[in-house]
Amino acid sequence: MNTEEKPRFKEADLQRIRGLRLMDDDFMTVCFDGNLEATELVLNVLLERTDLKVTEVVGQRELKNPNGRSIRLDIHAMDSEHKSYDVEIQRASRGTTARRARFHSSMLDSRLLKASEEFSALAESYVIFITEKDVLGKGLPMYHVNRYIEEMDELFGDGSHILYVNGEYENSDPVGKLMHDFRCTDAENMNYEQLATRVRYFKESKRGREHMCKIFEDVAKDAVKERNRISVQEMLNDGMVIEKIAKYLHITVEEAEEYAKAASAIA
Repeated sequence: MNTEEKPRFKEADLQRIRGLRLMDDDFMTVCFDGNLEATELVLNVLLERTDLKVTEVVGQRELKNPNGRSIRLDIHAMDSEHKSYDVEIQRASRGTTARRARFHSSMLDSRLLKASEEFSALAESYVIFITEKDVLGKGLPMYHVNRYIEEMDELFGDGSHILYVNGEYENSDPVGKLMHDFRCTDAENMNYEQLATRVRYFKESKRGREHMCKIFEDVAKDAVKERNRISVQEMLNDGMVIEKIAKYLHITVEEAEEYAKAASAIA
């Protein structure tokens, strides 16, 4: 760390930055947001293609559901054929359930047709879970999930695809090299320069480190807000008045009322 960085960065933050990997969803989102080249690389490797061209990629895109649960995608991409991709990093097995994959797929599909468009115009969609562990437990690099017609043993062909990628997979093939890079903390040890360049920027450049430190601050603030929201909800359930809640949580009455509204909206 050079002298001009000392007042700007805390050692604890620098240590956290050094330990980040693409297998950490917040870091992956930052590295891939707007990064067409890196996203193209990942999708081409995982889908065993060489010609896929990404036209748009957005990190942390929220898909709102006015009548139910909304979701926030780690990475949402579109390609030149208007196919839609949701790439999710999952370190905990509980976040990789089949029903979650189904729900993500349905949320993607619900936004791929405009009003009055024919169903035949519905583009293909891919939900891709890159998991830290081999959650399906068969030792395979990838698990492709598609709908089948059982009696005919043929693909249904509805254009909906789900893919689980085994983050533990080690091999010298393209998927093995990619998963190695997702586990790496040092850009110099990565196989794919498209990924190493972005990782190097956020870990080694002054501006990249500033960006990561700002993310740490925002995450900490969001955690405080969530704790306060939960506390306000619990206190309200116990019959406590807003003024007393504000006093005990050391916040203003206005802030307590906002947390109460947020708690009511989620309940």
